[in-house]
Amino acid sequence: MRIIAGTFKGRRLKGPVTDDVRPTSDRLRETLFNVLGPSMRGLRVVDAFAGTAAVGLEALSRGAAHVTFFERDRRAWQVAEANIALCGAGAASVLHRSDFLRSHGGGDADLVFLDPPYDDDNLHMVLRVAVTHLAPEGTIVVEHRRSHGTHGAPGLVRTRVMTSGDSALSFYRGDGAVPEE
Repeated sequence: MRIIAGTFKGRRLKGPVTDDVRPTSDRLRETLFNVLGPSMRGLRVVDAFAGTAAVGLEALSRGAAHVTFFERDRRAWQVAEANIALCGAGAASVLHRSDFLRSHGGGDADLVFLDPPYDDDNLHMVLRVAVTHLAPEGTIVVEHRRSHGTHGAPGLVRTRVMTSGDSALSFYRGDGAVPEE
């Protein structure tokens, strides 16, 4: 696992120490950031279910201004912390050792990346929490099992789906409606 492009390009990251963590593959990360393109400059990003922190670190490497990571698993959190230090990204990031589903954002993230466990049937709830972190013109990207359909949430419209192997990325934008409480 490595950083693909940007200021941290080529840095090898520590991998997961448990089978409970399934890092986003280099190939899928490359696809994700090719779609997002140069729009990373100056963005505020949330990397939820961060695992090794590879997605958020890739965003920082490509010009994101700040990344907030959420990881509740102690062992994965330690790997994420080590990878953030390896890239010298501590000043541009915050790593929360907490459950993303219990968070409530300030509505300022330009990009929210979600990679919940593939066997989690709580995707609707995950999206509802993600909306609280999202800025009005922001984007949510969900990595999920290709065969597992995604769910919407109030205030979101799915704009694109990309597949790679067993994984898929679903892209969401706000629809302008105020989400119901």
